[in-house]
Amino acid sequence: MAEPARQFKSFKEFYPFYLSEHKNPMCRFMHFVGATIMVLLIVATVMTRYLGFLWLVPIAGYGFAWLGHFAFEHNRPATFKNPFYSAAGDWVMYAQLLTRRIHFDSSHDAK
Repeated sequence: MAEPARQFKSFKEFYPFYLSEHKNPMCRFMHFVGATIMVLLIVATVMTRYLGFLWLVPIAGYGFAWLGHFAFEHNRPATFKNPFYSAAGDWVMYAQLLTRRIHFDSSHDAK
């Protein structure tokens, strides 16, 4: 039987859990690649006005992230447990990786 989703009172409470589900450097990298491709596809859609790129956005985002979880992190994506907080966590982690507030290797993250 599947474990019930843990209830969080706020995103601030959820985010440390989210990072704990993304400790593997390759998992974090796969999330980063997927999110970057998503951004590029959205920019390409706006610049070209070709809506056909939009169907690739969730495939890129979820495809790379889920590959990171199943192949490297060996856990079930947080999306399945807490979809809204997880989506926010994806973008907060992306921004923090981009600005080097956190690192691909989680052992270098501030505690």
